[in-house]
Amino acid sequence: MAIKVMPVTGEQRDLLGAAIALGDRYTKRLGLLKPPAYLKYADEGGLLVALDGDELVGYALFALPKRSQHVRLVHLCVAEEHRGGGIARLLIEELRSRQGHRLGIRARCRRDYGLSSMWSGLGFVPKGEGLGRGGDKETLDTWWLDLGHDDLFTETQSDALLVVTVDHSVFSGLRGSGGDSAVEESRALEAGWLADLIELSYTPQLLLDVREIENRDERQHQRNGLPQLRVASPDGTLVAARQQELLAALNKEFPEVPIDGKTRARLRYVAEASCAGLQVLATRDPDLERLADIAWDVARVRVVSPATVILHVDELRQAQVYRPADLMGTAFSAEQVVSGSERELVAFFEQVGDDSGTAFAERLRDLGSDGALWHKELIRDGEGYPVALYAWAMDGRTLTVAVLRTASHPLEETLARQMLFMLKRLGRERGAQAVLIADPYLSPAALSAAGADGFTEDENGFTALIVDLCGSAEAISDAAGLIAARTGRTTPRLSADVSPEIASVAERVWWPAKIIDTALPSFIVPVRPHWSTELFNVPAMLVPRDDVLGISREHVYYRSAGHRGESVPGRVLWYVSAGAAGQQGKMVIGCSRLDEVVIGAPDTLHSRFEHLGVYGRGEVRKAAESTGRAMALRFSDTEIFPVPVTRSRLITLAEGLGVAWVTPMSLSRLSSELFQAVYEEGHRKT
Repeated sequence: MAIKVMPVTGEQRDLLGAAIALGDRYTKRLGLLKPPAYLKYADEGGLLVALDGDELVGYALFALPKRSQHVRLVHLCVAEEHRGGGIARLLIEELRSRQGHRLGIRARCRRDYGLSSMWSGLGFVPKGEGLGRGGDKETLDTWWLDLGHDDLFTETQSDALLVVTVDHSVFSGLRGSGGDSAVEESRALEAGWLADLIELSYTPQLLLDVREIENRDERQHQRNGLPQLRVASPDGTLVAARQQELLAALNKEFPEVPIDGKTRARLRYVAEASCAGLQVLATRDPDLERLADIAWDVARVRVVSPATVILHVDELRQAQVYRPADLMGTAFSAEQVVSGSERELVAFFEQVGDDSGTAFAERLRDLGSDGALWHKELIRDGEGYPVALYAWAMDGRTLTVAVLRTASHPLEETLARQMLFMLKRLGRERGAQAVLIADPYLSPAALSAAGADGFTEDENGFTALIVDLCGSAEAISDAAGLIAARTGRTTPRLSADVSPEIASVAERVWWPAKIIDTALPSFIVPVRPHWSTELFNVPAMLVPRDDVLGISREHVYYRSAGHRGESVPGRVLWYVSAGAAGQQGKMVIGCSRLDEVVIGAPDTLHSRFEHLGVYGRGEVRKAAESTGRAMALRFSDTEIFPVPVTRSRLITLAEGLGVAWVTPMSLSRLSSELFQAVYEEGHRKT
């Protein structure tokens, strides 16, 4: 028969008497409570009982203080012969349901009763301790169950670039416990130069670990440090479900690892960080670090050491905020703005000054009244929400952008960067020689992206040149100078002896220009079809890719660490190796700018660059099997060739230049002449 939980008043004498009788069975644990006290709590709405048929098998006795907003749990009692059947949980769930408007439920319990697993299993966390009134001055733990109401601090957004949650191994070091190296590594997170970059936080599992410290003075010393950290209070139900997902993944991946209390606690840290919306968990626990792959695969939480946080705070911040994405092959979609729907977009895109509200909608609606053919495009995310908006028209040889807006969104910075590159590609396709962003009310994200992407500002707005030429420094300079003169600008002249760094900057600012007679090196890199699909959507997927991938301004590709003349900056041609049945292969599909080459331990590289690539930690480790170290190639601004250059065509081009061609098995350097021939072949008009 199902257990029934119901309230009892003082008028229900039989049930009240049964609750008193059950409580009297356990006075050694609960303490002596006289019947009038039970009656008082019941009359004030403070008694819930659990019934198995007609038998009372448990009860919750509680007070509802008028001067505070919490429930004070006096007794939680279940008959010994009925324990283990979830009766205590049913009582607490009913109490939560009836008193959900209050902040939480508070209980006190003797520490020496050894009931911490019961309280934590019900969702309570230890919030302090005190001495009892008995002659033995026993220690009483205070347990707290949060009922999910945000306080003022919870609602406050962090000003730090990165919020990092810590486990007990790091927190104890922050409080000066442990060896010198442990304290030094943990306290490095509090260095003054990091103050504006990171904020440290903790989750409920830390309170449980602090409670388990045997020495009372040390427990109190550590508790005194908690107010210095931000507290994260994720939903307990969601945490329990996420922890089960992690346990299932652990059992499948590492069946030899025992699922004991310590393992559950480690995964609880991960689950709580995930459900609190945090992506970085700092630990000094090697057993928790070994679970890093599972933490990321299941919960999207990066388990890293304090040293990794300090060394790579910028990359971790990028992982948290900048998620590479593009429309091609992702769940993002683009559509034309329907006439008459302009007003509906006002709520999604921030306006300022005289561009707010109706003025913004009217300005968008009035585009076209000058006779120009304006294209108004709206970008929606996978949930259908508007996230970006732009309106463009061709004005002679200039692609003019009258409106360029991004909405508040986790991918806003990415979208701003992607839109600028997309507009340059669009301009190139339309035969434009310049892109002019004439919107006087650019969002901060778009403004920052424009400055980093080679756009220069004047009274008309922000302009970038489009120099669609692959040739010598002199030819590129001449072409850029002619375009600049038409727009009232001047440009520097380049020569063949400029440094690779200057040549690379010029190729970015004057994209898609390629300068082939400087010292800027060119390479060809083979990539298997699977990774080509993930990185470039070539061969194309049948279903949308994850929005964190797509053709991005930045990505990373891993390979073995052996040097083959790599240097940066440079250019990369991507050669898809032979594919499996039904897949395309043996062709050059596009090119990118090579920005960085880093050699290191596979786990370190993966933690630093994971947000830019498609490899999992295990695959990066596989790339390092021969030497124990892997190489990460960070690249950007990928162009997919309209015409893939097949292997046979590659051989023909190489023979025409008198170059011996061998199908690349690894990264290889190319002559500038062969790079130019392949690049021009990829853009050949058919």
